[in-house]
Amino acid sequence: MGRRRQVYEGKAKVLFEGPEPGTLVQHFKDDATVRHRRGAGIITGKGVINNRISEHLMLRLGEIGIPTHFLRRLNMREQLIREVEIIPVEVVMRNVVAGSLAERLGLAEGTPLPRSVVEFYYKSNELNDPMVTEEHITAFGWATPQEIDEIIALSLRINDFLAGLFYGIGIRLVDFRLEFGRLWENDLLRIILADEISPDNCRLWDIDTNEKLDKDRYRRDLGAVEEAYQEVARRLGILPESGPSDMKGPEVMQ
Repeated sequence: MGRRRQVYEGKAKVLFEGPEPGTLVQHFKDDATVRHRRGAGIITGKGVINNRISEHLMLRLGEIGIPTHFLRRLNMREQLIREVEIIPVEVVMRNVVAGSLAERLGLAEGTPLPRSVVEFYYKSNELNDPMVTEEHITAFGWATPQEIDEIIALSLRINDFLAGLFYGIGIRLVDFRLEFGRLWENDLLRIILADEISPDNCRLWDIDTNEKLDKDRYRRDLGAVEEAYQEVARRLGILPESGPSDMKGPEVMQ
């Protein structure tokens, strides 16, 4: 990764100082973490596929007017992105009961929700990203009421678009996590989509079989993680059947 100055390292990505002011280089790692396990495993090639999937989805969202931090893909593992002030709140959009929602409320996983549900989580690895309310967010100054309104409006638009996009390729968008940031353009402050959109932070089920095509295959030791990530990329049309050399699929290593 050369001698670039590292700005931040998270569970799945590393951010480096970009080549131009106001930019960063986002490097996708192969690390895979699960809360109930110590340390991180490795899914070899995951970063390559997530880079391509996130690029594709960010570009598609940009086409419908969703502002994002994405500028361009640099290579098989890296993107050039706008530098933003990350709002320390993760937004989870839920369309189907799964994961922690099923556990918290004792609901059957797979139950369709009567309408999409928006949840907020405080972004803190040390605290395991606790669920919070709008009142918490405004009380602690993480975002203003106006910013929350903008975040909710963007999240609902993103959900509607991605749910339709995935439905068209035979995948149900069960739920997914989003992050947003503040970007100053001259004297104008904008809220824009940041982070990534990939099988790492989306629950994606095959519409016909309910087969999981996301990180839950790793979390739940279901196996075939490589095939699941590749299948999502293949259905999106960014992974040819032959599989290009720079898109070697993930291979789970504990």
